[in-house]
Amino acid sequence: MNTRLSSMKLSLFLGCVLLSILVAASGHTFDSRLNGDWKIWKSQHEKQYTEEEETHRRSIWEDNVRYIEQHNLEYSMGKHTFTVGMNEFGDLTNKEFSKRMNGFLPVKADNSTEEVNEDDEFSVDEESDDDLRGASVNWHEKGYVTPVRNQGKCGSCWAFSAVGAIEGQWFRKTRKLIPLSEQDLVDCSTSFGNHGCRGGWMSQAFEYVVRNRGINTAQDYPYTGQDERCRFERKKFVEKLRHYAFVRNCRGCLEQALRRIGPISVAIDAGGRGFQLYKTGIYQSLDCSNTQVNHAVLLVGLGSENGMNYWLVKNSWGTGWGDAGYIKMARGLRINCGITNYAVFPIV
Repeated sequence: MNTRLSSMKLSLFLGCVLLSILVAASGHTFDSRLNGDWKIWKSQHEKQYTEEEETHRRSIWEDNVRYIEQHNLEYSMGKHTFTVGMNEFGDLTNKEFSKRMNGFLPVKADNSTEEVNEDDEFSVDEESDDDLRGASVNWHEKGYVTPVRNQGKCGSCWAFSAVGAIEGQWFRKTRKLIPLSEQDLVDCSTSFGNHGCRGGWMSQAFEYVVRNRGINTAQDYPYTGQDERCRFERKKFVEKLRHYAFVRNCRGCLEQALRRIGPISVAIDAGGRGFQLYKTGIYQSLDCSNTQVNHAVLLVGLGSENGMNYWLVKNSWGTGWGDAGYIKMARGLRINCGITNYAVFPIV
């Protein structure tokens, strides 16, 4: 009888311990002060989860909240040159975020010049490099750049970057700024080596437009954010390209190319947590790779702020990310997130 009673007490004790663990895991470890913020954030970004998934996502979200508070505290102490803030990616780990949003495939970069003659590479004019170094430019303010768009959960950053560069060059030629179709590139440039929502390269997007003799507008071929069959309409094509060229990775080359040509497609390492949650200021990170680039963006300007040089970059994650969809990235530093390694522009 005593043995049975002892066994019952042990089972009851273990049951209480297990219940305590489950209760803690189900939400009692969360910061109750953030309950309201969590509900507002979910509503703002239309997030819906299963009960089990919500526990996991809330945990990640709170960890990002703590990261933001700590980083911005250190920013106020002069330890950082940029701020971070909560955005729609707040429930993703940095690994999940990078896998979902960064669709530039770097393995192609070394071979991507095979269709380009050496004469088509842009190289710096050494005599005028010093004269241009202190100047600033903003092609967005000059009318070359369409509004920020959102690639969604599709790894099509390469298509948005390529479209932005084509839009800028056709504005330069015609003074008409026409939003073009990223979905055209996602669906139809697969035969040129791109992989739709699974990634691609701006050079191959340009190659498709050259060979295809045009690209549709965003109005005629709307963006859906998923891989679909090619629906390019020949009778509605616009914006032919003659060719495309790479900017040589040398001192001052990208600065001069940007000033003389207009917006340029570039690839960067956007895998850092600070990039995921970037808000304002000039982004620089010692964790950035100069060689392992993973995200395509549009370079639209350069300048200086508080004695620090920067690149002005248009992203494709909507206006809720960063500074209304833009980011300033440190320029002229040894660690530059690879922004000068893969720069390419279309020739109309």
